[in-house]
Amino acid sequence: MSAKILSVSRVRQILKAAAQTRVLVLGDVMLDQFIWGAVSRISPEAPVPVVEFERESFMPGGAANVARNLAALDVPVEIFGAIGTDDAGRRLKSLLNEKKIGCQGLVTHAARHTSIKTRVVAHKQQMVRIDRETRDGLDAKLTSRLLAGLKGKLPRADAVIVGDYGKGVVTQPLLNEVKTLCREHALWLSFDPKPVHRLNLSNLSLITPNRKEAFELANLPDETRHANPLADKNLMLAAERLLNALHPAVLLITLGELGMLLCQRGQKPFHIPTVAQEVFDVSGAGDTVISTFTLAIAAGASPVEAAILSNHAAGIVVGKIGTATTSREELVRSFKKR
Repeated sequence: MSAKILSVSRVRQILKAAAQTRVLVLGDVMLDQFIWGAVSRISPEAPVPVVEFERESFMPGGAANVARNLAALDVPVEIFGAIGTDDAGRRLKSLLNEKKIGCQGLVTHAARHTSIKTRVVAHKQQMVRIDRETRDGLDAKLTSRLLAGLKGKLPRADAVIVGDYGKGVVTQPLLNEVKTLCREHALWLSFDPKPVHRLNLSNLSLITPNRKEAFELANLPDETRHANPLADKNLMLAAERLLNALHPAVLLITLGELGMLLCQRGQKPFHIPTVAQEVFDVSGAGDTVISTFTLAIAAGASPVEAAILSNHAAGIVVGKIGTATTSREELVRSFKKR
Protein backbone atom coordinates (compact mmCIF):
# COMPACT_ATOMS: atom_id res chain seq x y z
CA MET A 1 0.00 0.00 0.00
CA SER A 2 1.21 3.52 -0.74
CA ALA A 3 0.06 6.86 0.66
CA LYS A 4 -1.97 7.35 -2.52
CA ILE A 5 -4.11 4.30 -1.69
CA LEU A 6 -5.27 5.97 1.54
CA SER A 7 -7.88 8.16 -0.14
CA VAL A 8 -9.39 11.35 1.22
CA SER A 9 -12.71 9.58 1.68
CA ARG A 10 -11.02 6.80 3.68
CA VAL A 11 -9.25 9.40 5.85
CA ARG A 12 -12.60 11.07 6.55
CA GLN A 13 -14.14 7.68 7.35
CA ILE A 14 -11.38 6.83 9.86
CA LEU A 15 -11.57 10.22 11.57
CA LYS A 16 -15.37 10.07 11.77
CA ALA A 17 -15.21 6.62 13.36
CA ALA A 18 -12.46 7.77 15.76
CA ALA A 19 -14.77 10.46 17.13
CA GLN A 20 -17.07 7.64 18.34
CA THR A 21 -14.28 5.89 20.28
CA ARG A 22 -12.74 6.64 23.67
CA VAL A 23 -9.00 6.58 24.38
CA LEU A 24 -7.38 6.59 27.82
CA VAL A 25 -3.91 8.12 28.26
CA LEU A 26 -1.70 7.20 31.21
CA GLY A 27 1.77 8.48 32.05
CA ASP A 28 4.01 11.42 32.90
CA VAL A 29 2.02 14.61 32.46
CA MET A 30 3.77 17.95 32.39
CA LEU A 31 3.28 21.61 31.67
CA ASP A 32 5.07 23.11 28.67
CA GLN A 33 5.95 26.78 29.11
CA PHE A 34 7.15 28.83 26.15
CA ILE A 35 8.89 32.17 26.59
CA TRP A 36 8.88 34.03 23.28
CA GLY A 37 11.23 36.88 22.51
CA ALA A 38 13.76 38.44 20.16
CA VAL A 39 17.56 38.65 20.16
CA SER A 40 19.33 41.79 19.02
CA ARG A 41 22.51 41.76 21.11
CA ILE A 42 24.99 39.64 23.05
CA SER A 43 25.24 40.03 26.81
CA PRO A 44 28.24 42.06 28.07
CA GLU A 45 28.39 39.67 31.06
CA ALA A 46 28.98 36.47 29.07
CA PRO A 47 29.00 35.35 25.42
CA VAL A 48 25.29 34.55 25.39
CA PRO A 49 22.35 36.13 23.53
CA VAL A 50 20.04 38.49 25.40
CA VAL A 51 16.42 37.50 24.76
CA GLU A 52 14.03 40.43 24.99
CA PHE A 53 10.79 39.06 26.42
CA GLU A 54 7.68 39.44 24.26
CA ARG A 55 5.15 36.95 25.63
CA GLU A 56 4.72 33.54 27.26
CA SER A 57 2.34 30.67 26.66
CA PHE A 58 1.49 27.38 28.36
CA MET A 59 0.44 24.05 26.87
CA PRO A 60 -0.11 20.51 28.17
CA GLY A 61 3.06 18.46 27.73
CA GLY A 62 4.23 14.85 27.92
CA ALA A 63 1.35 12.39 28.20
CA ALA A 64 -0.98 15.39 28.52
CA ASN A 65 0.12 16.45 25.03
CA VAL A 66 -0.81 12.99 23.73
CA ALA A 67 -4.29 13.60 25.16
CA ARG A 68 -4.33 17.08 23.62
CA ASN A 69 -3.53 15.61 20.19
CA LEU A 70 -6.44 13.20 20.50
CA ALA A 71 -8.83 15.95 21.60
CA ALA A 72 -7.74 18.13 18.67
CA LEU A 73 -8.96 15.33 16.37
CA ASP A 74 -12.30 15.19 18.23
CA VAL A 75 -11.55 11.91 20.02
CA PRO A 76 -13.04 11.63 23.54
CA VAL A 77 -10.06 11.20 25.88
CA GLU A 78 -9.26 10.95 29.58
CA ILE A 79 -5.85 11.44 31.20
CA PHE A 80 -4.30 9.57 34.13
CA GLY A 81 -1.15 10.81 35.85
CA ALA A 82 0.31 12.54 38.90
CA ILE A 83 0.67 16.26 39.59
CA GLY A 84 1.69 18.37 42.57
CA THR A 85 -0.49 20.63 44.68
CA ASP A 86 1.08 23.64 43.00
CA ASP A 87 0.28 26.43 40.55
CA ALA A 88 1.67 24.42 37.62
CA GLY A 89 -0.65 21.50 38.41
CA ARG A 90 -3.66 23.80 38.66
CA ARG A 91 -2.75 25.51 35.39
CA LEU A 92 -2.32 22.15 33.66
CA LYS A 93 -5.74 20.94 34.81
CA SER A 94 -7.30 24.18 33.63
CA LEU A 95 -5.72 23.82 30.18
CA LEU A 96 -6.92 20.23 29.91
CA ASN A 97 -10.45 21.19 30.97
CA GLU A 98 -10.46 23.86 28.25
CA LYS A 99 -9.78 21.12 25.70
CA LYS A 100 -12.57 18.96 27.21
CA ILE A 101 -10.06 16.31 28.33
CA GLY A 102 -11.24 14.25 31.30
CA CYS A 103 -8.98 14.97 34.29
CA GLN A 104 -10.54 12.85 37.04
CA GLY A 105 -7.65 10.40 36.66
CA LEU A 106 -5.03 12.97 37.70
CA VAL A 107 -3.92 12.26 41.28
CA THR A 108 -2.30 14.99 43.35
CA HIS A 109 0.49 14.58 45.87
CA ALA A 110 1.99 17.37 47.96
CA ALA A 111 5.49 15.84 47.86
CA ARG A 112 5.63 15.93 44.05
CA HIS A 113 6.30 18.89 41.80
CA THR A 114 4.30 19.15 38.61
CA SER A 115 6.84 18.72 35.80
CA ILE A 116 7.48 21.96 33.88
CA LYS A 117 9.55 22.30 30.71
CA THR A 118 10.38 25.92 29.97
CA ARG A 119 11.55 26.65 26.43
CA VAL A 120 12.97 30.01 25.42
CA VAL A 121 12.24 30.68 21.75
CA ALA A 122 13.60 33.56 19.66
CA HIS A 123 13.25 34.03 15.89
CA LYS A 124 11.50 30.64 15.49
CA GLN A 125 14.42 28.87 17.16
CA GLN A 126 14.58 27.24 20.59
CA MET A 127 17.48 28.79 22.51
CA VAL A 128 17.41 26.80 25.75
CA ARG A 129 15.18 24.47 27.76
CA ILE A 130 14.85 24.43 31.55
CA ASP A 131 13.33 21.37 33.28
CA ARG A 132 11.75 21.45 36.73
CA GLU A 133 10.49 18.04 37.82
CA THR A 134 10.21 15.19 40.28
CA ARG A 135 11.65 11.91 38.99
CA ASP A 136 10.94 9.70 41.99
CA GLY A 137 8.84 6.64 41.22
CA LEU A 138 5.26 6.61 42.47
CA ASP A 139 4.76 4.80 45.74
CA ALA A 140 2.36 1.87 46.05
CA LYS A 141 -0.47 4.05 47.37
CA LEU A 142 -0.35 6.52 44.49
CA THR A 143 -0.01 3.70 41.96
CA SER A 144 -3.10 2.03 43.43
CA ARG A 145 -5.06 5.29 43.16
CA LEU A 146 -4.05 5.68 39.52
CA LEU A 147 -4.96 2.11 38.66
CA ALA A 148 -8.29 2.33 40.48
CA GLY A 149 -9.24 5.33 38.35
CA LEU A 150 -8.13 3.56 35.18
CA LYS A 151 -10.04 0.36 35.98
CA GLY A 152 -13.28 2.30 36.33
CA LYS A 153 -12.96 3.71 32.81
CA LEU A 154 -11.74 0.62 30.92
CA PRO A 155 -15.17 -0.93 30.20
CA ARG A 156 -16.08 2.08 28.00
CA ALA A 157 -12.63 2.49 26.41
CA ASP A 158 -11.38 1.42 22.98
CA ALA A 159 -7.62 1.84 23.49
CA VAL A 160 -5.00 2.85 26.06
CA ILE A 161 -1.82 4.85 25.48
CA VAL A 162 1.03 4.85 28.01
CA GLY A 163 3.52 7.71 27.73
CA ASP A 164 6.76 7.11 29.65
CA TYR A 165 8.92 10.23 29.88
CA GLY A 166 11.04 8.97 32.76
CA LYS A 167 9.40 11.11 35.46
CA GLY A 168 8.40 8.26 37.76
CA VAL A 169 4.74 7.59 37.00
CA VAL A 170 5.31 4.55 34.78
CA THR A 171 6.78 1.84 37.00
CA GLN A 172 7.08 -1.87 36.25
CA PRO A 173 4.26 -2.83 38.68
CA LEU A 174 1.98 -0.25 37.09
CA LEU A 175 2.83 -1.35 33.54
CA ASN A 176 2.34 -5.03 34.44
CA GLU A 177 -1.11 -4.29 35.81
CA VAL A 178 -2.07 -2.16 32.79
CA LYS A 179 -1.00 -4.99 30.45
CA THR A 180 -3.17 -7.46 32.38
CA LEU A 181 -6.17 -5.12 32.43
CA CYS A 182 -5.95 -4.37 28.71
CA ARG A 183 -5.65 -8.08 27.94
CA GLU A 184 -8.75 -8.81 30.04
CA HIS A 185 -10.74 -6.10 28.23
CA ALA A 186 -9.27 -6.91 24.78
CA LEU A 187 -7.97 -3.34 24.46
CA TRP A 188 -5.21 -2.04 22.20
CA LEU A 189 -2.23 -0.84 24.31
CA SER A 190 0.27 1.63 22.83
CA PHE A 191 3.54 2.52 24.54
CA ASP A 192 6.00 5.37 23.96
CA PRO A 193 9.28 4.12 25.51
CA LYS A 194 12.22 5.76 27.27
CA PRO A 195 15.16 3.30 27.04
CA VAL A 196 17.00 4.93 29.96
CA HIS A 197 14.06 3.77 32.07
CA ARG A 198 14.50 0.01 31.84
CA LEU A 199 11.13 -1.72 31.77
CA ASN A 200 9.82 -5.04 30.48
CA LEU A 201 8.09 -3.90 27.28
CA SER A 202 7.05 -7.34 26.06
CA ASN A 203 3.67 -8.13 24.54
CA LEU A 204 2.41 -4.61 23.89
CA SER A 205 0.18 -3.72 20.93
CA LEU A 206 2.36 -0.85 19.72
CA ILE A 207 5.82 0.50 20.56
CA THR A 208 6.91 3.80 18.98
CA PRO A 209 10.66 4.42 19.52
CA ASN A 210 12.60 6.89 17.43
CA ARG A 211 15.76 5.63 15.73
CA LYS A 212 18.04 6.37 18.69
CA GLU A 213 15.64 4.72 21.14
CA ALA A 214 15.22 1.67 18.89
CA PHE A 215 18.96 1.02 18.86
CA GLU A 216 19.19 1.54 22.63
CA LEU A 217 16.29 -0.86 23.25
CA ALA A 218 17.92 -3.41 20.94
CA ASN A 219 21.29 -2.89 22.67
CA LEU A 220 23.00 -2.25 19.34
CA PRO A 221 25.35 0.54 18.19
CA ASP A 222 23.93 2.85 15.53
CA GLU A 223 26.84 2.85 13.11
CA THR A 224 25.13 3.03 9.72
CA ARG A 225 23.03 5.59 7.89
CA HIS A 226 21.31 5.04 4.58
CA ALA A 227 18.95 7.26 2.61
CA ASN A 228 16.77 4.19 2.14
CA PRO A 229 15.90 2.76 5.58
CA LEU A 230 15.07 -0.62 4.02
CA ALA A 231 18.70 -0.86 2.87
CA ASP A 232 20.05 0.07 6.32
CA LYS A 233 21.26 -3.32 7.57
CA ASN A 234 21.78 -2.21 11.17
CA LEU A 235 18.32 -0.64 11.34
CA MET A 236 16.77 -3.83 9.96
CA LEU A 237 18.71 -5.84 12.54
CA ALA A 238 17.54 -3.59 15.39
CA ALA A 239 13.93 -3.89 14.24
CA GLU A 240 14.18 -7.69 13.94
CA ARG A 241 15.73 -7.97 17.38
CA LEU A 242 12.96 -5.87 18.96
CA LEU A 243 10.22 -7.86 17.23
CA ASN A 244 11.74 -11.15 18.39
CA ALA A 245 12.53 -10.02 21.93
CA LEU A 246 9.44 -7.95 22.79
CA HIS A 247 6.74 -9.48 20.55
CA PRO A 248 4.77 -6.27 19.92
CA ALA A 249 1.86 -6.51 17.49
CA VAL A 250 3.32 -3.43 15.77
CA LEU A 251 6.73 -1.73 16.00
CA LEU A 252 6.72 1.78 14.53
CA ILE A 253 10.19 3.39 14.38
CA THR A 254 10.15 7.13 13.65
CA LEU A 255 13.09 8.27 11.53
CA GLY A 256 12.85 12.07 11.45
CA GLU A 257 13.38 13.38 7.92
CA LEU A 258 13.30 9.78 6.58
CA GLY A 259 9.75 9.18 7.77
CA MET A 260 8.74 5.97 9.55
CA LEU A 261 9.36 2.24 9.47
CA LEU A 262 6.40 -0.03 10.19
CA CYS A 263 7.42 -3.51 11.35
CA GLN A 264 5.29 -6.57 12.10
CA ARG A 265 6.33 -10.16 12.71
CA GLY A 266 6.14 -12.31 9.62
CA GLN A 267 5.85 -9.32 7.27
CA LYS A 268 8.36 -7.24 5.36
CA PRO A 269 9.07 -3.81 6.96
CA PHE A 270 7.08 -1.01 5.34
CA HIS A 271 8.75 2.39 4.86
CA ILE A 272 6.62 5.55 4.85
CA PRO A 273 8.57 8.59 3.58
CA THR A 274 8.01 11.88 5.42
CA VAL A 275 5.45 14.32 4.05
CA ALA A 276 6.77 17.29 6.06
CA GLN A 277 7.27 20.34 3.82
CA GLU A 278 9.09 22.45 6.41
CA VAL A 279 10.44 21.56 9.84
CA PHE A 280 10.29 24.34 12.43
CA ASP A 281 9.97 22.39 15.67
CA VAL A 282 9.95 18.65 16.41
CA SER A 283 8.75 19.16 20.01
CA GLY A 284 5.91 16.73 20.65
CA ALA A 285 6.00 15.10 17.21
CA GLY A 286 6.25 11.66 18.83
CA ASP A 287 3.10 12.43 20.82
CA THR A 288 1.29 13.19 17.58
CA VAL A 289 2.45 9.91 16.04
CA ILE A 290 1.33 7.62 18.87
CA SER A 291 -1.98 9.42 19.36
CA THR A 292 -2.93 9.43 15.66
CA PHE A 293 -1.86 5.81 15.11
CA THR A 294 -3.85 4.64 18.13
CA LEU A 295 -7.04 6.55 17.27
CA ALA A 296 -6.88 5.13 13.74
CA ILE A 297 -6.57 1.57 15.06
CA ALA A 298 -9.46 2.19 17.48
CA ALA A 299 -11.48 3.40 14.48
CA GLY A 300 -10.87 0.16 12.57
CA ALA A 301 -7.90 1.16 10.39
CA SER A 302 -5.18 -1.33 9.46
CA PRO A 303 -1.66 -0.78 10.85
CA VAL A 304 -0.49 0.47 7.42
CA GLU A 305 -3.38 2.94 7.20
CA ALA A 306 -2.71 4.07 10.77
CA ALA A 307 0.99 4.60 10.03
CA ILE A 308 0.27 6.65 6.90
CA LEU A 309 -2.25 8.77 8.79
CA SER A 310 0.12 9.39 11.71
CA ASN A 311 2.93 10.24 9.29
CA HIS A 312 0.77 12.96 7.75
CA ALA A 313 -0.18 14.28 11.20
CA ALA A 314 3.48 14.46 12.24
CA GLY A 315 4.35 16.22 8.99
CA ILE A 316 1.84 18.93 9.86
CA VAL A 317 2.89 19.53 13.48
CA VAL A 318 6.64 19.80 12.78
CA GLY A 319 5.80 22.68 10.46
CA LYS A 320 4.46 24.63 13.43
CA ILE A 321 6.38 26.31 16.24
CA GLY A 322 5.92 24.99 19.76
CA THR A 323 4.18 21.86 21.01
CA ALA A 324 1.53 21.64 18.30
CA THR A 325 -1.45 19.56 17.23
CA THR A 326 -3.37 19.11 14.01
CA SER A 327 -7.10 19.30 13.30
CA ARG A 328 -9.27 16.95 11.28
CA GLU A 329 -9.56 19.58 8.55
CA GLU A 330 -5.77 20.01 8.30
CA LEU A 331 -5.25 16.27 8.17
CA VAL A 332 -7.80 15.75 5.41
CA ARG A 333 -6.31 18.70 3.48
CA SER A 334 -2.82 17.15 3.65
CA PHE A 335 -4.09 14.13 1.71
CA LYS A 336 -5.73 16.34 -0.91
CA LYS A 337 -2.28 17.80 -1.68
CA ARG A 338 -0.70 14.44 -2.52
